Amino acid sequence: MIEISDLPAFNATLNSISFVLLLSGYFCMKKGRIQAHKRFMISAFGVSVLFLASYLTYRFCGEEKRFGGQGWIRPVYFVILITHVILAATVPVLASWTLVLGLKGKLDKHRRLARWTLPIWLYVCITGVMVYVLLFRLYGPAA
Repeated sequence: MIEISDLPAFNATLNSISFVLLLSGYFCMKKGRIQAHKRFMISAFGVSVLFLASYLTYRFCGEEKRFGGQGWIRPVYFVILITHVILAATVPVLASWTLVLGLKGKLDKHRRLARWTLPIWLYVCITGVMVYVLLFRLYGPAA
């Protein structure tokens, strides 16, 4: 059974899976594989919804962790964290809107919005993993 303390690693895994699904969907679209693109993007959305539920569970039920790194890594960590949090707040809206436009066949609008959504979503996925690695694996939480 998964414990609350396991959720950060689980969340980083979900972010990694979303990242791979998003890139796979993008490359399928570039190759004209529309159905595969659609399946990958819907899957990425589903994994991200699962991530959001898991992340919120951890935020409300888990212990708050403070970054324990010192020196040059501290400002680097906080730049990554702050940009991650700000952009992460936009992903549910952007991803939902982009998905709906694609599913409704409004492809011109879908394409225009996806040009913004994809890089933001990818950045949020990869920086989420980076925050996890820095906070829980490399430097650990502050005492």
